[in-house]
Amino acid sequence: MWWFLGIIAAMQIYFVQELVAAFVLFALGFAGIALVIGSLYMLHKTWALAVGRMADSQHPVVVAAQQGVYAVEDIARRPFRGSAAAR
Repeated sequence: MWWFLGIIAAMQIYFVQELVAAFVLFALGFAGIALVIGSLYMLHKTWALAVGRMADSQHPVVVAAQQGVYAVEDIARRPFRGSAAAR
C-alpha cells in the first residue's frame, strides 16, 4: 500500500512539473510576442518623431525635397488629356 501511495504521489508531482514546464513555455512564447510588438511600436513612434522633426526642418535639402513633392502634387492634380487629344 505504501508503494502504491508513493507511486501516486510521484505521478502527481510529475504532473505538476509538466504543468509548470508548459506554463513556462507559454509564458516565454507570449513574452517573445510582446517583445516583438513592443519593439515595432517603439520603432513606429521613433519613425513618426523623426519624420515630424524632418518636416519642420528648414535645412536646404529638406526644403528642396518639399518643393519637389509640392511640384509632383501639382502635376498630379492637373487633368489628364493625353488620350483625348490623340483621338
